[in-house]
Amino acid sequence: MSDSVPQTKPVWTVIVQCPRCGGDMQVSDYIYEMPIVGKVLISSGKCVKCGYRHSDARAMESHGPQRLVLRVEGPEDLNALVIRSSSASIRMPELGVEINPGPAAQGFITTVEGVLDRVLQVLDALRDDPDVNKEEWARRRREVVEAKEGKRKFTFIIEDPEGVSRIVSDKAERERLYSGYIA
Repeated sequence: MSDSVPQTKPVWTVIVQCPRCGGDMQVSDYIYEMPIVGKVLISSGKCVKCGYRHSDARAMESHGPQRLVLRVEGPEDLNALVIRSSSASIRMPELGVEINPGPAAQGFITTVEGVLDRVLQVLDALRDDPDVNKEEWARRRREVVEAKEGKRKFTFIIEDPEGVSRIVSDKAERERLYSGYIA
């Protein structure tokens, strides 16, 4: 008996121009059926010239422009599944965190704790930057670590103009937004 995951064939493959070097980049799309979430589209690409990689993840069913809000009050809330599309922004106001989409933004599937890990990676990369206020950096990093350990309450907000991001938690609230309203 094998525990391997069945191989999924791409539903679409296309060659596009690499945003880094201009070479050929093959991008393939896959559809996965995920419990609770439903169908998810995963896009994955790699440039044959420079090796640049791009990936994106998004729920296939749109709810229209939306704001998703989760009040993180304890360690159990850190396990909430997060699907962030490449068009969505993430804010954690109490932690001073904003993750905004850019031209090369990638969607991802992780947990609230996984997003905090990504924030810590960025903070750690800024540690030796001469333009960074070291006291402010240390305070912010400490606050994110406390949040990751479940010792600091905070609000986790996703704003998605396409409405394909998700926070999988009974505590998550969804608010419809009008087009052009996303901050």
